[in-house]
Amino acid sequence: MKKIVFLIFIITSFIYGQDNIIYKKFDSYELNTERILKIYLPPSYDDDDANTYPVAVVFDAEYLFDVYVANSKLFASRNKAPEQIVVGIFQNQNEERYVDCDFSTDTGLPNEEGTKFYKFVREEVLNYIDDNYRTSLFKTIVGNTITANFINYFFLENYHPFNAYININPSYATQIQERIEAKSQNISSEVYYYLSTGDFNLEKRKKAISIVNNLLKLSDNEYFKYKFDDFSNSTKTASIGQAIPSAMGFVFSMFAPISKTEFDTTIADMSPGEAIEYLEKKYVEIDYLYGSNVKIRENDIYMIEPIIMDKVNGDYLEEFGKMILRLYPESPMGDYYIGYYYETGYDYRKALKYYKNGYAKIGSDNPNADGYYANIERVLDKQRAEKLGYPVGEESIEETEVIEEAEENNN
Repeated sequence: MKKIVFLIFIITSFIYGQDNIIYKKFDSYELNTERILKIYLPPSYDDDDANTYPVAVVFDAEYLFDVYVANSKLFASRNKAPEQIVVGIFQNQNEERYVDCDFSTDTGLPNEEGTKFYKFVREEVLNYIDDNYRTSLFKTIVGNTITANFINYFFLENYHPFNAYININPSYATQIQERIEAKSQNISSEVYYYLSTGDFNLEKRKKAISIVNNLLKLSDNEYFKYKFDDFSNSTKTASIGQAIPSAMGFVFSMFAPISKTEFDTTIADMSPGEAIEYLEKKYVEIDYLYGSNVKIRENDIYMIEPIIMDKVNGDYLEEFGKMILRLYPESPMGDYYIGYYYETGYDYRKALKYYKNGYAKIGSDNPNADGYYANIERVLDKQRAEKLGYPVGEESIEETEVIEEAEENNN
């Protein structure tokens, strides 16, 4: 029996060790009691001491924490969001959520107990996480029904501590709708606000959510990012599992690789110089906010390639190639773009140099080797044609054969 118990302990420890889950009994000064925090650290946390991570504070941790963590893992594995530190606050051991989130029916603002919980989160939990873990600037807060209402008190602050607010089926307090709308118009730093509802909500709650949605969807503040979901064909429980990934995709849209929509609406009409600047700025902001130290993804480079290739006669090909060489010195693509720049400028000697540098990085056993070597052959043909006085352009096979025949006759 002891062996079985010991084996269960080993397995449990291994599972929690793999997932980096920490349970913290937090002795709160503000609440004058002990509260439980459940903290998730991402797999790479111990690998690199220089990395910092965005933080998500999740209320109702007993049932929201695992859903959020599972989605954070999925999004990070698909490169759609950075890895996150997730902090869950237990509120359902003795129905603490009702005391924590209580408010005055006259003002719609937290009462005495709600204010204590607010200070507990604002001054104790956030400070504890920032002091003990490597956190970045970006912070998200998540709530459901009454805890979703409560997260808005942080949003209403002059210096709100969170960058993203995920409101799942919120039970909005009286008079808070107008406060939220007014705040959305006055913020001067980027904030993401997510709101969801469905037919499963009580009529009073649905009406309050509808009022907030109607106010917020008209916001013209560029810093206020807003998304609304209606899960009327779902259930109240299932909507939680739908809302969190939808919100996460929205909140971390800037982190994700460039989508077709982003390209079509934002980048497509840019000049080559503007497109390169946009790409570099995107990753500077990613590093600043999320602390993820993500270098420009190859797929994002390929997304702006048509602009660089097709506009302004290829004048930015060299700059584009040099950027790729800085990011991916082992890749032949930077050499290719610089080589193509010189080829279009009829400087075949330099073009050949860069094409050969790129080919040396590929290796003859690579299935793309022959395709890349075709660039070298093409430039050699152009050099020969230039020496023989033939017009230089994109020679066809027949033109190349004529050039080779002329060379043979010349010899």
